[in-house]
Amino acid sequence: MPNDLSPTARALRALEIIQVRPGTTAGELAVRLGVTERAARRYVGILREAGIPVESARGPHGGYRLGRGTRLPPVHFTQAEALGLVMAVLSGQPSAAGAEDLVSTALGKVVKALPESVGQHAAMLREYASAAPDPYSARPDPAITSELVGAVAARHRVLVTYRSEVGNEWEAEVDPWSLVVRYGRWYLLCHSHRAEAIRTYRVDRVRAVRRTGHGFEPPEGLDPVAVLEENLGLGWEFSTRVVFDLPLTEVAPWIRPPMGRLEPLGDGCVLVGSTRNPAMYAQEWLARLPFAFRVEGGEELRAAVVALVARFTAAVADQP
Repeated sequence: MPNDLSPTARALRALEIIQVRPGTTAGELAVRLGVTERAARRYVGILREAGIPVESARGPHGGYRLGRGTRLPPVHFTQAEALGLVMAVLSGQPSAAGAEDLVSTALGKVVKALPESVGQHAAMLREYASAAPDPYSARPDPAITSELVGAVAARHRVLVTYRSEVGNEWEAEVDPWSLVVRYGRWYLLCHSHRAEAIRTYRVDRVRAVRRTGHGFEPPEGLDPVAVLEENLGLGWEFSTRVVFDLPLTEVAPWIRPPMGRLEPLGDGCVLVGSTRNPAMYAQEWLARLPFAFRVEGGEELRAAVVALVARFTAAVADQP
């Protein structure tokens, strides 16, 4: 913790720790607060003097805990925590700076509830800081997101109604493994029983969620972010196959997971995947690679590369 916090601020932090982790010992509390055990016991004493019943017990299952039925005071923030909260909200959702946004109204309530000594700077930051909108972000429906989070937590299989970018709509029975936020977009990482494969669905395109009577077990040791990255480049409409005459170890640092799966091929390697946008794949991903390659498939990607080459060639052609 910061060294400049007052005894009251440290006592409130001690209260939060005991509330979240009943049975916290004086030694553990001291470590979390960055003080000696004697000082930690003193902060517990401050709480008791304020009328908060903090009970203590000895033995292997002892430690501090709040008395049964204790009603806690409102949440308290330090000035640094309040400013960090406002900054995180504006960074993740620039529209929260406006007055009509749902998150903006919620943030406003939090700021107004803060003591003036803490909330003044947070209110000024919210009023005078501006955030440019992210053109690639997409906000999902909070109700849909809540349903999916509940299904993930309860490990309940669900039926999702999904609408693709071009407007096609279908229903899929899935095991919802996790929700992953990536560059301003929310994804549902799941196993689709319709495709019998891993799928990544944009949560903002999910139109409805219905629980089934079935449960599921996620893969052991699942790393949602890594699995999402690996699968973003698979299952799209247009296949891709790009061959390199360099060893995989030299090419791999330049390949992002959504581009596909990089595999050894003879003395070189091959990038196999798919995309929904061949022109983007050629212009934003292939064009930045600093070495030679051959696009062997699919036809849509080959056509996009030909068009890109023609456009660049025309850009440097001598004028008549």
